[in-house]
Amino acid sequence: MLLKDKVIVISGVGPGLGQTLAKLAASEGAKVVLGARNQAFLDEVRESIEAMGGEAVALSTDVTSTKQCKALVSAGVEAFGRINGLVNSAYAHGDWAAADASDPDKMGEVINVICQGALRMAQACAPHMQAAGGGSIVNVSTMSTVKPFSGETMYAAGKGALSALTRHMANDFGKHAIRVNALRMGWIGGAPVYGFIDAQVEAGADRDTVVRSITDRIPLGIIPPEADCAKAVLAFLSDYSAVITGTSVDVNGGEYMAP
Repeated sequence: MLLKDKVIVISGVGPGLGQTLAKLAASEGAKVVLGARNQAFLDEVRESIEAMGGEAVALSTDVTSTKQCKALVSAGVEAFGRINGLVNSAYAHGDWAAADASDPDKMGEVINVICQGALRMAQACAPHMQAAGGGSIVNVSTMSTVKPFSGETMYAAGKGALSALTRHMANDFGKHAIRVNALRMGWIGGAPVYGFIDAQVEAGADRDTVVRSITDRIPLGIIPPEADCAKAVLAFLSDYSAVITGTSVDVNGGEYMAP
């Protein structure tokens, strides 16, 4: 199995990519440490993983709190003895406004979750990864940092800061054999995107037209399935990416191709 005997911490385990990541990581042999603010949802994911024979711990975690980030990591170490990997996927979007209308005084709240939260989690995990002989950190980013999408000003700014942080983390954590990479996601075929499509249909749009408005700009011609996007993250947690660090990889079906 791809992640056999690895202990993976995942922040931002919500109803989208986070919970799919957790379940797939467990199916690939990892013991998973689940963090998000909603304890009830975390417990559902943990129970689902345990029902399929996996191992998981779950603890309500607000990544804007250094204390809570450390508590999540400590819970993982107490349960499984070590930490081998971290996925930073904690989510905050901010307002859905264009740059000329977005409230700059609110932007710090988004950056605090996406970028500062990722650093808090990385710093909490790093000593344990070092003790385990190294590890891998994957920062979940977005295509909006390189291909603007109106209404995602704050979100893209937070993820853009995370992209810069990724390179600095890779440079500075490398001496501890800790790799750090970012994966820029485009459209992800899961509950949030399908909920958006459903909302457009309820407002009177034709479903096929809405779907085609997305897939016509994607060379592969599909909305990338959530499970396949999650598998890309797992590949960077695995030993198959043992010498890859400091990269930003596009996971979007070809909608944006980095120069």
